[in-house]
Amino acid sequence: MDWGAWLSAFGLVFVAELGDKTQLAVLGLASKSSAAWTAFSGGAAALTCVTAIGVLGGEKLCQWTPERLLLRISAGAFVVMGVLMGAGIL
Repeated sequence: MDWGAWLSAFGLVFVAELGDKTQLAVLGLASKSSAAWTAFSGGAAALTCVTAIGVLGGEKLCQWTPERLLLRISAGAFVVMGVLMGAGIL
C-alpha cells in the first residue's frame, strides 16, 4: 500500500469536492429526504464510480502516452481554461 499516494488522492478529492455544486446538490437532496443516509450512500457510490473511471482511464492513457506529454497537455489545458475563465467565456 502506497500511503503517500492514498493521502494525496484523498486530500485532492476532498478539497476539490468540498463545496462543489454536486456536494451542494446532495446536501439539498438530504435535506428534503427523510432518508439522509440514502442520499449519502448514493453520493458516495457515484463519487466512487467516477474515481474508478478516472483511475482506470488514467492507467490506460499512461500506457499509450508518455508521461511528459500528458503533463504538457494537462498544463496547456489548465492555462487555456484559466484564460477562458478570466475572459468570462467559461
